[in-house]
Amino acid sequence: MIAVELRKLLLRPRTWISVLMLCLLPTVVAVFLAVTGIGPRPGQGPTFLAAVLSNGQLYPAAALGIVLPIFLPIAVSVVAGESIAGEASTGTLRYLVARPVGRTRILVAKLVAVTVFTLLAVVAVAGTGYVSGVTLLGANELAATTTTTTVSGTPLDSRQLTVRTVLMVLYIGLSMLGVAAVSMFLSTLTDSPLAAALGGLGVLVGSTVLVGLDAAESVRNWLPTRYWLAWVDLFRDPILWRDVERGVLVQAIWTGVLLGAAWANFSTRDVTS
Repeated sequence: MIAVELRKLLLRPRTWISVLMLCLLPTVVAVFLAVTGIGPRPGQGPTFLAAVLSNGQLYPAAALGIVLPIFLPIAVSVVAGESIAGEASTGTLRYLVARPVGRTRILVAKLVAVTVFTLLAVVAVAGTGYVSGVTLLGANELAATTTTTTVSGTPLDSRQLTVRTVLMVLYIGLSMLGVAAVSMFLSTLTDSPLAAALGGLGVLVGSTVLVGLDAAESVRNWLPTRYWLAWVDLFRDPILWRDVERGVLVQAIWTGVLLGAAWANFSTRDVTS
């Protein structure tokens, strides 16, 4: 069942179009930066974008910072929202549940496919960001062992930068799984993939608004978007783990609770479509 879902995911043109569109925007931004040599002032614009003119090896972080607020969550929400509701809208869900594979196995297969898409999208953006950054913006050649500096101003060698970039990719991937869990849960409640995707995005928009609202301070630290940008702390020296650890905990709770709710609803749902 998992192999079938992965094959469907990887053979769908929509999957690769979504990934291509996610990679396109950071590439276009890199072209403009390389051609004009004009970047945002420090502290303005997407994270790390002000630093990439002097070191293109930081562009994977900047590329993910560009797509993280809007475009990446939209892509993940659409795929996750389509997971169950898409089958229902096309009338194939009742045939799936009629097969002797069990509803839990179906849901797990859908979850694996959504997880693979999420990681594929994040890795593709980071990889494209590295290639376009080094190619168009160049790398820091100050020393043979120094590739970049941290947010704190201390040097990082290539190995340290690679490790921190991998941690960043994993952290952002986990954050997007929280997005997927919201839309997957809603996908078990409706036969409309669009409604599930929009519902998931609505939760994220609401979370973003409440994070910036002083009156919501009592619940702010438990909102799904609260620690989305904590990956920046991975590029400090020393690494500030507090918000990163809290972000992992919050995403784990949201993901676990919502996937549990999705399983409970889907396993008892009357499938008529």
